[in-house]
Amino acid sequence: MDVRSRIIDTASRLFYSQGYNSTGINQVIKEANVAKSSLYQYFPSKDDLLVAYLNEASKNTNQAIDEWLEKYSTASEKVTGLFDFLIVFAESKEFNGCNFLNIISEIPQENERVAALIIKQKNHIRFVFSYILENENHDTTLADELYLLFDASMISSKVYKSSWPAQSAKKVAEKLLNCAK
Repeated sequence: MDVRSRIIDTASRLFYSQGYNSTGINQVIKEANVAKSSLYQYFPSKDDLLVAYLNEASKNTNQAIDEWLEKYSTASEKVTGLFDFLIVFAESKEFNGCNFLNIISEIPQENERVAALIIKQKNHIRFVFSYILENENHDTTLADELYLLFDASMISSKVYKSSWPAQSAKKVAEKLLNCAK
């Protein structure tokens, strides 16, 4: 693994597991086993490293969701499949909530650069719901409702350290889909 990738990998693990504000640059340097000058060569600031982390997390999340959805054929199966994705995620031992929601709660409101990346990722998830439902002649309201249910259940799954919120959200999603038919 090259130096830049090792730095991002280490920062990603630390930012996700212990939080952005609780992770110092010196800890990243030590655990990535790189020189301080190497880190600053690639990432002039901690904020630049955060941006790289969010971009990598976005790419990985989107790819994982796309691959997960390939096994479903109907819109209803895909929507409930997204909740199954979340259930499996919430049941993993590494689960610590949503990378993006974790960061947005830690950064200052003035950090528009990072906030824009998080909004972009959240809009992508909203788009996934809209895209799934567009051939079913549903309006965007249902997609937004499902998206909010998805994100809220992810936060609740973190709070309760359990997948029951995601399981309950899946049941509500099924009811919303049945009502929309």
